[in-house]
Amino acid sequence: MPLEKFFTEDPGWYEKIGDIHALLERVKISEERSSDVLHLRKRSRILSIHSSTAIEGNRLTLGQVTDVINGKPIWGPPKDIKEVQNAWRAYNEMTGHNPWSVGDLLKAHANLTDTLIGESGQFRTVGVAVVRGDGTVMHRGAPAEEVPALVEQLLHWGETTAAHPLIKSSAVHYMLEHIHPFRDGNGRIGRLWQTLILSIWNPLFAWMPVETLVHYNQTQYYRALQDSHAGTVDCRPFIGFMLEAIGNSLYRYIDVATETTVDVGVNVGVNVGVPDHILELVQRDPRLSAKELATLLKKSTRTIERHLKMLREQGRLKRTGSDKAGHWEILEKRP
Repeated sequence: MPLEKFFTEDPGWYEKIGDIHALLERVKISEERSSDVLHLRKRSRILSIHSSTAIEGNRLTLGQVTDVINGKPIWGPPKDIKEVQNAWRAYNEMTGHNPWSVGDLLKAHANLTDTLIGESGQFRTVGVAVVRGDGTVMHRGAPAEEVPALVEQLLHWGETTAAHPLIKSSAVHYMLEHIHPFRDGNGRIGRLWQTLILSIWNPLFAWMPVETLVHYNQTQYYRALQDSHAGTVDCRPFIGFMLEAIGNSLYRYIDVATETTVDVGVNVGVNVGVPDHILELVQRDPRLSAKELATLLKKSTRTIERHLKMLREQGRLKRTGSDKAGHWEILEKRP
């Protein structure tokens, strides 16, 4: 069965791509000014691993994930601990892979799922389906006998297409989810493979916390996947979602790079950067406006409005009432 065309272009993508190009220059400058780039990058990778495994149901906290990666013993489900250890290895070995090699895809899957599933590093030999909690089948993977050829065609398309890396990496990510080539670990390999494709285009992406923003917007992530195969396959909604997530991940990285000193050897810590300062202030005074927050934090109103939008999209903050007379509600528990 040949792989058919799987997306239509959205002219709005190219404005987002232009913004991402500009943000990458800011990331580069932020790293040059950072007091400890290695710790900054390690922190970002830990956040990515925590998020990518949490999306699939891993129950370890960010602090526990940090301890596992730093070799400290923790109390937790052995399967969840092994998932984190596997992911750390897979991400560290990522840049040694060729994203257009079927063999390397299988090796990466073996790293991610080592000892966790029976067909680790192998295409599945059975049919699979994504089933909702109420038993509704959301999606059926391609027939098992067609999987090897479909994956080979997908990776050949990725290697030869003229599509921008931001677009093709998102399309490959989606199609790996759609084909569902493995018994388990399809989401993790899809996100890892997109990061790999992007890191070859620009090495900075090896350290960007794209998975973190996907985790914060998990409902929208799954909705974009679902919308992309409502009827015929067209991953235009998913590509649009990922471009937005990538842009937001760069903003987040810049914030941490420019405004914090991170000690990942002792404690990763998440209460850093503009978003967390905003949460601290609105916890004290829920009626603060964006303009008042900007004055208190010595930032532009536009910068504060962007962070407020991101916090709302992440489900961390809610606005009740009008802009003028309303108030903020914090939806996450603060220490």
